[in-house]
Amino acid sequence: MVAPRAEQARARRLAAAAIPVRRRIDLGPDALLGYALLSPAALYMLGLVGYPFVLALYFSVSTVTVAAGPSHFVGLANFASLLDDPVFQRGLLNSLIFTSVSEAAKSILGIGLAFLLLRNLPGKKVIRGFLMLPWTLPISLSVLGWKWMFDPQFSVINYLGNQLGLLHNWNPDWLGDPTYAFLAVLVTNIWRGFPFAAVVVLAGLTSIPQDIFDAAKVDGAGFFTRWHYIITPMIAPILFIGMIFDVVFTLGDLTIVHLLTNGGPVNATDILPTLAFRNGILGGDLARGAATALFLFPVLFAGVIVFLRILRRREV
Repeated sequence: MVAPRAEQARARRLAAAAIPVRRRIDLGPDALLGYALLSPAALYMLGLVGYPFVLALYFSVSTVTVAAGPSHFVGLANFASLLDDPVFQRGLLNSLIFTSVSEAAKSILGIGLAFLLLRNLPGKKVIRGFLMLPWTLPISLSVLGWKWMFDPQFSVINYLGNQLGLLHNWNPDWLGDPTYAFLAVLVTNIWRGFPFAAVVVLAGLTSIPQDIFDAAKVDGAGFFTRWHYIITPMIAPILFIGMIFDVVFTLGDLTIVHLLTNGGPVNATDILPTLAFRNGILGGDLARGAATALFLFPVLFAGVIVFLRILRRREV
């Protein structure tokens, strides 16, 4: 009789485990207050980001234009037509190179600047304030200053290069030559973005106890060993989130290219945002402009999901 009873008890436990447990949501005063405080920001994000994004999705799979004509659903035809466009192919390649090189340079400069600001330097707060100016200044003013520095006739860069004997009376046309124009846009984006990388890394470094660094130095760990085995694992969430934000901002950076070169000369500095602006806003082809702007969205969405899953596994 004992064995059947044990089997029955075991069967009851398995049946109880198979029944899904409904979690009760506690909607007490604190929860309601939290939702009430969150609702303005949520509504703002839905109105500012959600509605335009859904509208862009609709535009990208239709034939809508600024002309008052009928539009119809065309599926992925707009995206397929982009792949046959050599201008779009050049813009896509420029976007990938622009983002990759910019992220690598901003990471190196940001890490170096973060470790420099971590030291006890005289006037460190003033130095921090000046180093944050590129990121905090209005982008139109800063790009206008760079445009004057890249001017072929009044360029400060060419003047200093000739005075120091680096250019030997040779004045590059920074915004007129395709190679130099791309380099000029890249340098401006790196100059503007590397303080953000420094702030992200500095925030992570200050969260690590100094005792861990001291113990690693006593054990003879060098800089790269400490970075790989101590710093990176401990501040990985901060680094990943900062990198995601910066990659998205760099891929969507329209202002610098538009103000410096407007995609020229001869589409040499065109990237996806400038092509989307030219096709959708200036050209009136809203469908093609939306398809250009959303072309890399699946890749970015998949990358963000992968990074967030990696972070969640590290936390578990």
